[in-house]
Amino acid sequence: MSREFRRAMPLLPISMVMQLTELTARQIRYYEEHKLIEPARSEGNRRMFSLDDVDALLEIRELLDQGINMAGIKKVFDMRKNNNVKSSNKLSISDAELRAILREEMQQAQIMQKASLRQGDLSRFFQVKGE
Repeated sequence: MSREFRRAMPLLPISMVMQLTELTARQIRYYEEHKLIEPARSEGNRRMFSLDDVDALLEIRELLDQGINMAGIKKVFDMRKNNNVKSSNKLSISDAELRAILREEMQQAQIMQKASLRQGDLSRFFQVKGE
């Protein structure tokens, strides 16, 4: 039996997953509704979660703690799913392009009078005009 197969086996009931992830049953069902996880169903129609599902829930919780909203989390999961399907079609970006994107994001955040999530970490690299 391969490691990937074992990790995908639905073994855990929702009560155990709640203890492992420190999420409520409602939160877990909400993430299932949004197709971020897809637990298997037993003959009695009970949700059974795999270790992969638990990992995904832990990652969702971590992303939420970092301030990323559900739309952002969906994009992260979609990008990961698409990268697995199209691994040869990787997007490459140069350092200059990345800096330009980050600079524009910080400027947009300043215009909207909101702090960019990355502004604190990256502000030492960019000087905003007028400073």
